[in-house]
Formats: sequence, structure tokens, C-alpha cells
Amino acid sequence: MTAQLTAPARTATQRRLLRRLPWWLATVFLVGVAVIWIFPFLWMLSASLKDNMEMFSGGLRLWPKQFVWDNYARAWNDAHFGRYLINTIVVTVITVVIVTVRCATAGYVLARYRFRGSRIFLGVLIATLFVPTGYTIIPVVKISMQLHLIDSLAGLILALSGGAYVSAILIYYGYFRQIPRELEEAAVVDGAGFARTFFSVMLPLAMPVTATVAVLTFITTWNAFFLPLVFTFSRPNLRTVSVGMQAFVGETATDWAGMAAAGVISIVPVVVLFIFLQRYFVEGISGAVKS
Repeated sequence: MTAQLTAPARTATQRRLLRRLPWWLATVFLVGVAVIWIFPFLWMLSASLKDNMEMFSGGLRLWPKQFVWDNYARAWNDAHFGRYLINTIVVTVITVVIVTVRCATAGYVLARYRFRGSRIFLGVLIATLFVPTGYTIIPVVKISMQLHLIDSLAGLILALSGGAYVSAILIYYGYFRQIPRELEEAAVVDGAGFARTFFSVMLPLAMPVTATVAVLTFITTWNAFFLPLVFTFSRPNLRTVSVGMQAFVGETATDWAGMAAAGVISIVPVVVLFIFLQRYFVEGISGAVKS
């Protein structure tokens, strides 16, 4: 009986101590964590405004002695990063649309329908999470060569969007499972079929999850390197920003300041997208985990 009373009393004491902590202490701790997380980006932003000599001699100092804006001009014009950025946007946007629709449909069917072997299929799907991505590069390239898609953006889009994306399917699966079946039954009574029920009723309800999957797919596709390297090896004009970083690496020297400027250019769209969709991103993750 004593042990049963001391445990709740100890928990209550710990809660009172946490409540008595000054708010500024928690604020200082969180600000310190935020600075640690954001410092690499700030350093890259600072390095993009320095010359190569100051970049290495300045250490961790963020404020440049002299702002070198030519790094961005060199990255945009000389390294053709304007063209690479357009290629990356086209590939990423189309890939996000294909992956979102495909994963939403798969997650919906697995969550709302029971068919023979559905649990086995779901288990096999989860097991593929442990298969490294690089192991599938050979069959993907071979099939693309047979279809004459190896040196085109269309082939790159199909290769990037043709992956399993198991995590996205599972996020949709967890979200659709918690939606009441009365909504589907009402849609069927109104004469809606599978496609109309899915696109008009279920998919709009899953907008937070769709935003989450879109952000994750956007980041994955935007930062992809191996497949874009293989698919644009003989067509430099089709390179994406991640592969275009190689333009700053020469045989005898590397333009580190120009590479930092190109890195800032490539990361800004991802940061802007996440800022606008962060609320839906958190709602989608919390909704899928809650289910």
C-alpha cells in the first residue's frame, strides 16, 4: 500500500518542480537547440558570400569581411544552375503528383477493403522498408534502356515515381482507417462509384496527409542524386541541381564559394515549401500516428 502511494506522490512532486522552472530557462534551452540546428545553414549562407580564401580562413565566423555577390551570378550563369533549377522543378512537381495519387489510392484500398492476401501484401510492403534503394538501380536502368527512356526527363520522372514509397502508403493507410465508414456508405447511396468516392469524398478529407506526403516526396525527389546522375550522364543539359553541383569540382581546384551559393539556391525552394505547409505536415503526421 505504501509503494502504491509513494509512486503517485513522486510523480506529483516532479510535476510541481517542472511547473516551477522559470519560463526563461526553457526558452534559453530551446533557442540553443534551434541555433545548433540552424547553424549549418547560416554558415553555408555566409560562405556563399565570401571568396574561397576567406571561406577557409574565417573559421566559424558568419559575417563576411566583404560580400561577394559574384558567387551567385557564377552559379546561376556559368554553372547553368538556372537550367538545372527548371529541370528539378519539372521533375519534382510531376513526381510529387504521381506519387501522391498512387500512394493515396494504395493506402485507401488497404485501409478500407479486405481481400484475400491483403494482410500478407501489407506485411511484404512493410518488409521492403529494409531493402536499400541502391539495390534496385540496375533493373530500373535496364528497363529504362529497353524503353529508350534513359536520357530523358520522362524516364527520370518514371524512375523516381516508380519506387515503393512504403512510408507514404502507410501514412495514408493509418489516416484512412480512422475515417468513419458512414461517409462511404452515404456516397454509395448517392450513386458514387469507387473513383468518385475516393476523389470527391475521401481524398479531400486527407488533405493534411496529402500535404505531409507531398513535402516528404518533394524533399526526397529534390535531393535525389543517384538516379538523376545515371539518367543525365550523357545529357548535361538535363541535370538537376543535386547533380549540377559537380560543375564546381574541377580537375585541379574546387569552387567552394560558388558551390555554397548553388547550395543556397537549391535549398531555398524546400525551405519556402515547408514554411507554407508545416501546419498540414504536423497535422498529417499526428493523425497517422494517432490512428
